[in-house]
Amino acid sequence: MASTAAGKQRIPKVAKVKNKAPAEVQITAEQLLREAKERELELLPPPPKQKITDEEELNDYKLRKRKGFEDNIRKNRTVISNWIKYAQWEESLKEIQRARSIYERALDVDHRNITLWLKYAEMEMKSRQVNHARNIWDRAITILPRVNQFWYKYTYMEEMLENVAGCRQVFERWMEWEPDEQAWHSYINFELRYKEVDKARTIYERFVIVHPEVKNWIKYARFEEKHGYIAHSRKVYERSVEFFGEEYVDENLFVAFARFEEIQKEFERVRVIYKYALDRIPKHQAQELFKNYTMFEKKFGDRRGIEDVIVSKRRFQYEEEVKANPHNYDAWFDYLRLVESDADPDTVREVYERAIANIPPIQEKRHWRRYIYLWINYALYEELEVKDPERTRQVYQACLDLIPHKKFTFAKMWLLYAQFEIRQKNLQGARKALGSAIGKCPKNKLLKGYIELELQLREFDRCRKLYEKYLEFSPENCTTWIKFAELEIILGDTDRARAIFELAIGQPRLDMPEVLWKSYIDFEIEQEEFGNTRHLYKRLLQRTQHVKVWISYAKFELSIDGPDRLQRCRQIFEEANKGMRSCDEKEERLMLLESWKDFEKEFGSEGTVERVRKLLPEKVKKRRKLTAEDGSDAGWEEYYDYIFPEDAANQPNLKLLAMAKMWKRQQVDIEGENVPEKDPSAEEPMTEEPPAEEPMAEKPPAEEPMAEDHQLKSQWLRTRRHHRLPLRSLQLLLRTSQRTTLTETL
Repeated sequence: MASTAAGKQRIPKVAKVKNKAPAEVQITAEQLLREAKERELELLPPPPKQKITDEEELNDYKLRKRKGFEDNIRKNRTVISNWIKYAQWEESLKEIQRARSIYERALDVDHRNITLWLKYAEMEMKSRQVNHARNIWDRAITILPRVNQFWYKYTYMEEMLENVAGCRQVFERWMEWEPDEQAWHSYINFELRYKEVDKARTIYERFVIVHPEVKNWIKYARFEEKHGYIAHSRKVYERSVEFFGEEYVDENLFVAFARFEEIQKEFERVRVIYKYALDRIPKHQAQELFKNYTMFEKKFGDRRGIEDVIVSKRRFQYEEEVKANPHNYDAWFDYLRLVESDADPDTVREVYERAIANIPPIQEKRHWRRYIYLWINYALYEELEVKDPERTRQVYQACLDLIPHKKFTFAKMWLLYAQFEIRQKNLQGARKALGSAIGKCPKNKLLKGYIELELQLREFDRCRKLYEKYLEFSPENCTTWIKFAELEIILGDTDRARAIFELAIGQPRLDMPEVLWKSYIDFEIEQEEFGNTRHLYKRLLQRTQHVKVWISYAKFELSIDGPDRLQRCRQIFEEANKGMRSCDEKEERLMLLESWKDFEKEFGSEGTVERVRKLLPEKVKKRRKLTAEDGSDAGWEEYYDYIFPEDAANQPNLKLLAMAKMWKRQQVDIEGENVPEKDPSAEEPMTEEPPAEEPMAEKPPAEEPMAEDHQLKSQWLRTRRHHRLPLRSLQLLLRTSQRTTLTETL
């Protein structure tokens, strides 16, 4: 135990920190580093300087240094910095042979190290070993031909040695590897330094083929321009435009070409270049081109030239729009309007052909409505602007062949074609076209247009036949019947016109019968056939009791000169009032009475006016319950109603209910004064539901009985004896009167 205890190491006890509060003065790491820097604790003193006094000490020094370098190389051969330091040390001692040997050994280790080759060649150049340096550069560019630094150094060395032929040879070897653009520029600048313009041109020719970019072609052209070869420069620009074609065209090339021609005062060439470019470059890639073209026209062009610039820009925009969406017919319309104003017919035709080639994908008329106007504008352009009737006819026929007439048609197109043929004095062709249209797809507009055409030509027999066809196609069209009758009236055949009207009103279904009846009545009035007119009014009133018919009938009787015209008119008003008592439309009945009252004011006496005034209704405001679609309560609605005195007189219980309600009110007042004690359980509970309609009279009732109590009681008993009503029935009637007012009962 003792040995075991002795063999164990004793762990010192860690003192516990009693006060864990932060110190008053805090020391940061920055302060510690600053203090160490100020005191320079880590700086070592420089080694002592050695003075070598004899050759033996020098050899000893060289031996120690070489041994150290060799040891470092042996430790890690791949660290090239050790080799370079070693060789530079030997170079500093003028030991060129030893340094060359070290570089060669290093190249055996890593022959792809660029720094090693550069240091090696620079050492040879410093020591003026030109052939050795050339040998090293040749080896370097052979092993690493893509390192441009070797080529630059090599050519620079040869040029400094004034070995122009050797430098050119090195450049030629370099160009065989097709280096980047800067290398070609270095070669060109080298030739230009020695005034070899032709050789520089040859280098440019090879350069633009190896690096076919727009900027290089522009540099080539500017090179020719700079040296005064204007024709060569223009030829370079033209070759570049041809070289890139329309697929890889760039606006910068055309801008440079145009500026070159502008400097040469060839303004027409400049204008042609800009227009050529604008026709081939997309709009979003030609912003700079537009800008330069506008500036050029402002400087050298006239008003027409500036307008051409704007037109070209807009044309570019429309081209982009129609390319993005070929079925955007509004864009085609704008584009065609622009082209028509500033282009030759061939160009306009080309754009029209492109536009009409975009047929709507769905055979529905709503998709064709805008498209068909392209054909219409095309035909009108050929007829009015180009004045080519044969081509116009071809356009119309192509359009009519394209439209799917079995599903829908366009009457406008047929009518325009017929009108065109008439302008060309081809009446037979116009009739043939319209007849074909009616046979393929009869339409109201088409038939109307054909009839109007024949009317203008004064072919009335053809008009009759067309009207007959029209009425066979659409017998319910009242306008057609009226127009047909008017045609006969114009021709003076009233019997045919009357027969047409009779056929028309005998149709089982009409779209506007009131217009037809009115036209028939007006026709009879114009013919002064008043008996027929009265007969027509009576036949019409058998079909409808509309208030306007009655008023028109009354006005007709009033307009006829005769001794009994007022009596006839008043009689019609009375018949109308009787006939409309059962009508639910109270506003129409009120309209009739107002018209009657105006008539009596103008032609009647005070007695007749007072008689009509007594027939006027009382206007009251009511409320009614609204119900939603799902059956729930939707609240209350206020509305106006009319109470006619004639209807109120026909209700026998009206006076009885008014008296019963008054008696009940008197009974309540008497009971309130006596205040008898009653058992509340003996009373019958009465729950009042909200009324469905509650009238709100704007003025108090006309008559309200205000007699004494005994008079009310005696009157009540007389009413009870007169109607033979039991007491229980009267009580129920009174309860009902509490819930329903007099106006609601009416």
